[in-house]
Amino acid sequence: MTTANRIRSVVQVLGGKFMTSPELAAVEAEAGLPPRSLYLRGRSAVLGDVPPKVAAELFGIFPHWLFDFVLPAATAAIDAPAAVCAYSESSARWSRVNLSAVPEPGRLAELLFRVVDAADASGLALFAGWKNAERPEGDAERLGFALMVFRELRGGLHFAALRALGVTVPEAVVADPEGGRARLLRTAWPEDAADALVAAAERKPDLRDRRRDAEAITDARIDELLASELSEGERAELERRLAELAAFAQVPAPSGA
Repeated sequence: MTTANRIRSVVQVLGGKFMTSPELAAVEAEAGLPPRSLYLRGRSAVLGDVPPKVAAELFGIFPHWLFDFVLPAATAAIDAPAAVCAYSESSARWSRVNLSAVPEPGRLAELLFRVVDAADASGLALFAGWKNAERPEGDAERLGFALMVFRELRGGLHFAALRALGVTVPEAVVADPEGGRARLLRTAWPEDAADALVAAAERKPDLRDRRRDAEAITDARIDELLASELSEGERAELERRLAELAAFAQVPAPSGA
């Protein structure tokens, strides 16, 4: 098991925790946005006013109808720069509540930002947008933002690996032991559409092998980046601090850390 694999879960969980948080819901209401729309509008608005069909392709995991339903009203309610600010503010508020007591949050943010700043963002649209977005000032807020951007990096690389291996994102969800039909339903797929996706995915006999290969490719690219930008001691420090963060936030710690 590599560093990239060991840190995956804590980055995935904490990098996205604010996206379904009470803090995001509060900012959403203050901005005059319809309920449960800031995640879609704010995350995509870093690329401007993205049409619903394009946004659906960027996010990958959700059905297209959701973007057709949510984005037009959200785009009418708030312009792209304001949506980016609102999304960032929701991350900052969540971080102040949940990460302020983390020991030396600024140091962990620094290590994560060094990695994401060195990463090639070409072809990774959401990562490119958030890598270059304005960053907060406070240490806890910077840590929350760094986790989110690192999550966008890994997600973009993973999506690229899946497609290179002939696997769609919904098919990968079906093949994922932590996903399956239940996760499709949690991400707004109607039951009949979820059943059709599962049936189509199961017709690919090597689907689970392909998904595992995509995970391995993603880990390899992250490990290369970590090795090129952080010393051996810094990589060990990154793992240790992320394991401590996971324990503090009560999420699964990186295995072997």
